Amino acid sequence: MKIISLNIGKKQKVNWRGQEVETGIYKKPVDKPLFLGKEDVLGDHVVDRRYHGGLAKACYLYSADWYPYWQEKYPKLEWNWGMFGENITLQGLDESQLHIGDIYQLGDALVRVMAGRQPCFKLGIRFNDQAILKQFIDSPYPGVYLAVLEEGKVDKTDEMMFVERPEGSVPLLAVYKEIFKSNPNLDFVREILDSPFVPEREKNTFRKKLK
Repeated sequence: MKIISLNIGKKQKVNWRGQEVETGIYKKPVDKPLFLGKEDVLGDHVVDRRYHGGLAKACYLYSADWYPYWQEKYPKLEWNWGMFGENITLQGLDESQLHIGDIYQLGDALVRVMAGRQPCFKLGIRFNDQAILKQFIDSPYPGVYLAVLEEGKVDKTDEMMFVERPEGSVPLLAVYKEIFKSNPNLDFVREILDSPFVPEREKNTFRKKLK
């Protein structure tokens, strides 16, 4: 998978229903390499660490291949790489081919696939339309959160290379879709809960489904 853009976001204040809220979703391409740390990308502003950053979501990826799909839906937006709040935009990234638990080499960093992105109102603010939330959930293009197993620098000339799919990994897109089902597949939910790689936040969602 080829890197198309490296993106960094600065903290911004936006108006949301009459209140000022802070967000780091407005990411823009940068010409310098990124450093992937254990809990975030160096220099990138993470505002709400309940949902972004941390050991399970240190870095967010999105596929350049899906940009035309969204550009057709939102032709009036001013488009640039980083529109989805991703730190790295990649060509050839396909969520349907990934498993939670997969290990990749990304520049000097060693990373693990952890989760798809569950969108919040800030993505709606970025797109100037809260309808993007349901559209994003219904699409097969959630992007990918990574855990950083070994910290390291990522340059625009680098590629993301497959290393290993360990036992206990589960299909990323299937897990993502299962989160939003009103009638869950209980056998699959149990498989998800047995996986050592699915983040606890997602597991808690599935534990509620079992109840």
